[in-house]
Amino acid sequence: MRQRWLFVVFGPALLLLLGSIIALIVLPHPVPKKATPTQRLYLTQCAGCHGANGRGSWRATLFLMRPGDLGDPRTLAGKRDDYLFDLIKGGGATIGKPGMPAFGYHLSDEQIRELVAYVRALPRPQ
Repeated sequence: MRQRWLFVVFGPALLLLLGSIIALIVLPHPVPKKATPTQRLYLTQCAGCHGANGRGSWRATLFLMRPGDLGDPRTLAGKRDDYLFDLIKGGGATIGKPGMPAFGYHLSDEQIRELVAYVRALPRPQ
């Protein structure tokens, strides 16, 4: 009888906990209502791995991924816009960065150029 009581009390709590964890992992990054179209694009497509500020997200860490720290000036130093454009469009597998997916089928060339400019303008750490 005692085991049944524990199941009745802790069963729903455990299900709610598991559902919350799954929701945190699966649901996309929240996008503010006043976000510009490029910010909205970055937050929906890139922030899942790179984080809203470009310094990485806990979701990527949870899955043992190490996306580039876009908030660090050294990460993008010396990288041309064409390189970043090709990396976003074709993915990283062709240039030795297999964790970066290709977005060429989902985004237009103009959207990718806007993302490159947005990433270059991300705030740097103080």
